[in-house]
Amino acid sequence: MSRALAVFHGRFGRATVYQLNRPFNVHAHREGHLIFHVGGTPASIDVCEQRWLLAEDSIVAVNPWEPHNFLPNDLGNGAIFFVLYVNAEWFAPDAARSQDLRFGRNYFKRTATLDKQIRRTAALVCGAPSLSSLDCELRELIDACYEESWQRPETSEAPRASLAITDFRVRKCIKLLSESPCAEIELDTIARESGLSRPHFYRLFRTQTGVTPHLYLNTLMMEKALDALVTTESAIADIGFDLGFSSQSGFTRFFAANVGMAPTDYRRAAKVLRP
Repeated sequence: MSRALAVFHGRFGRATVYQLNRPFNVHAHREGHLIFHVGGTPASIDVCEQRWLLAEDSIVAVNPWEPHNFLPNDLGNGAIFFVLYVNAEWFAPDAARSQDLRFGRNYFKRTATLDKQIRRTAALVCGAPSLSSLDCELRELIDACYEESWQRPETSEAPRASLAITDFRVRKCIKLLSESPCAEIELDTIARESGLSRPHFYRLFRTQTGVTPHLYLNTLMMEKALDALVTTESAIADIGFDLGFSSQSGFTRFFAANVGMAPTDYRRAAKVLRP
């Protein structure tokens, strides 16, 4: 069974070490995403419908809102992965530079220097660090990965341009979804309230954001679930009910499909690093 070995939430986003042996659903994050293999059998990562083999000599980088999923090659013991979720505001505090957290490539090789940084930082995460030590170490690692992603590509992959949400109807849809994200939201109702037919709504939303309305809603719900798990003592069932699930088992299935493990396992390992 997949499990969290270490989870830290802080200003930077999330730093996690997972043992994973089950596939995820296609999902996305508001944050930038760096995935490192640190032990066991390599796995495959699909990013924007392109598959990459993640092993000890490579790095997968996922830009904010890029759809991706995890496909383990070992369904038994799985493998160990060090995973970072990077807040754009922490990476580039200047609001005018909010689009700066975009990696040049989704896949690149680990240099010897990067490999040492990755293993040192993963060990630090597992060793229950202080906020100051982890924040500094993460800054160095993320900056180094960001710079490496923009070096001369080893493949023909071209950097993807950032998507700008310019249509006021899509912005209204996002506002409505963000006000109270839950499983009971009817996307057809959101479309009507924004003055769009269902087909036009789905097509325009994906063109403007890069993801489907359903995937966008799932992302907002996951953010709310993660926050509730680490900042409150609410029962798992109550968190699920607040998100519109009629049963704890339904919420657990949703959470496991997007995070790879049960919410109880995630909460058990999670800590919040405060300034």
